[in-house]
Order: sequence, then C-alpha cells, then structure tokens
Amino acid sequence: MNQRTVRVKVPASTANLGPGFDAVGMAFQLYTTIEMRLASETKLVLHGEELAQVPTDKTNLLYEVAALLFQRAGLTPPELYMEVSTDVPMTRGLGSSAAAIVGALVAANTLADEPFTRDELFAMASNLEGHPDNVGASLFGGVVVATMPESEEKPVPYVRFDSPKGLQTLVIIPDFWLPTEEARQVLPEMYPRKDLVYNVGRSSLLVAALAQGRLDLLAEAMKDRLHQPYRSKLIPGLSEILAEATQHGAIGAALSGAGPTILCFYQSDEQHATLLDFVGRVMNQHGISYRALVLPVDETGVTIEII
Repeated sequence: MNQRTVRVKVPASTANLGPGFDAVGMAFQLYTTIEMRLASETKLVLHGEELAQVPTDKTNLLYEVAALLFQRAGLTPPELYMEVSTDVPMTRGLGSSAAAIVGALVAANTLADEPFTRDELFAMASNLEGHPDNVGASLFGGVVVATMPESEEKPVPYVRFDSPKGLQTLVIIPDFWLPTEEARQVLPEMYPRKDLVYNVGRSSLLVAALAQGRLDLLAEAMKDRLHQPYRSKLIPGLSEILAEATQHGAIGAALSGAGPTILCFYQSDEQHATLLDFVGRVMNQHGISYRALVLPVDETGVTIEII
C-alpha cells in the first residue's frame, strides 16, 4: 500500500436538471477536500460548520466507503487518518454525500495502488449512492448522463461532455435542510402515462440541448412532472421560481437534486441582476433566508495529489 498522504478535491454537483430524474448531473466549482493516509489508529479531523454533526469514528461514511474499497481489493481495511474540509452545504441538493463517496473511493483506491479503474469506481459509487448522476458529475466533471444497469455486476453506462459555452448558473440555497429520503417520500408510486411521455420528451430534449449548446431550448427542456411538482410543497418559493424565472432573466430553472437548493441558468449580467431581484422578492414573500451563489461548471472532476 502507498505510505504517502493522498489529497483529493471533489466538486459538488447538481442532478436531474428538471426532467432528467436520476440521470443527468453537472459538476460545480464548489469543493470537498479529503486527505487520507495509513495510520496506527483511525482518526478523522473535520473542518467547517457543515461537518459539525458528522461522526469522527469508523461509522463515518468516508471510513466505511474506504474500508469497502480495500475489502473489494482483497485487502484488510487499514487504520486511516483522514482530514476533511468542505464548502458543499449538507443535505441541500448539491451532492454532498456523492462528493464524500467519490472522494473516499478515489483516495482509498490511490492508497491501495489503484486496483480499480475510474469506470469501476463509478459503478461502486453509483451503487452506494443509489443513482449515478451526482457521483458521475463529481468523478468526471462537466455534464454526465447515465443510467443504472439492470444488475450491479454490469458497468454503469454513461456519456460525459463539457457544459455549453456561455452557460451561467445562479444557485439559490435556502437556509434549511431537506434530507433526500424525505424528498423522495413525497413522490407517488404511480404516474399518469401523459406525465411519463411529457418527461421522456423533455429529458431527451434536455440532453440534446446541453450537448449541442442549444441554450434557447432549455426553458422548455427543463420542465418536469415527475418530481418537482410534488416537492414544491416542501420548498417555499419553488413553484413560483419554476413557473416565472424565465420571465425574469432565466433561460431555464430547476430544483437541484432533491432540494431545497434551486438553480437558474442565465447568460448575461443583465439577466443575472434581474434574476437576483426576482428571487429576492419570492423568497422574502415566504420569509425564507437564503444564499445566492454564481457557480461555474467544473469540467475536471475529482483531482488527486500525493503529498
């Protein structure tokens, strides 16, 4: 095993982008950094308010994921020293758990002298997360379109491409948590056929528009009937922003992942200013405090440094 310290830097991500439910992910320049090395006893050092409630023993997700990789490589899980910092808000729909899973897998794989390829790590991460969109974006960067295979033994089929030129993203992060499980519980078990057809058409158009840089199609392509209408009851202001953002500077709007973060795509400084004003009015009407960030797309994915 590698005796040096591995530092991995993992981008945050958004998923779904409206109709691309559990299938379309995009990476952002907002990062989780993990340092990992072999140690005489396991210790986790966590930096930042976002990680204040996270366990620091072997029940930590990072250690559990790293131990799993060593086991799958036929190695006894070692004691590990891990130091973690993150700018990615927890349980807000920006792929915090996906970034943790990807970071732990990549760092452990490097310490284990790389028994697994990136595609094999992607399959492990997708199975651990339950869907491939966030982990794919964090691992590969850019835009990732993927779907789960019919059995865990098969590779995860995916396509990765750079984000469209000129695409800017305003990310609205409300000051409350929304666990993914809670956001999933409000979804119905059955859908009308017309809603499924509606989403198939728009998710197909969304992928084509992103791949070919057809930003003019995003307003229509990002509409959704499978999850956003049901999650609106959990997220004050979401329904208004989805319905009206394109009348106030946005070229497309969506719930980020399971929420509560909302993202609006735009192109110009003028659109950005108009959007900020509109979002401020909506959130103030609902009495919701929030942060608004402009997040460029990360086109690189996870990076590795040996220190």
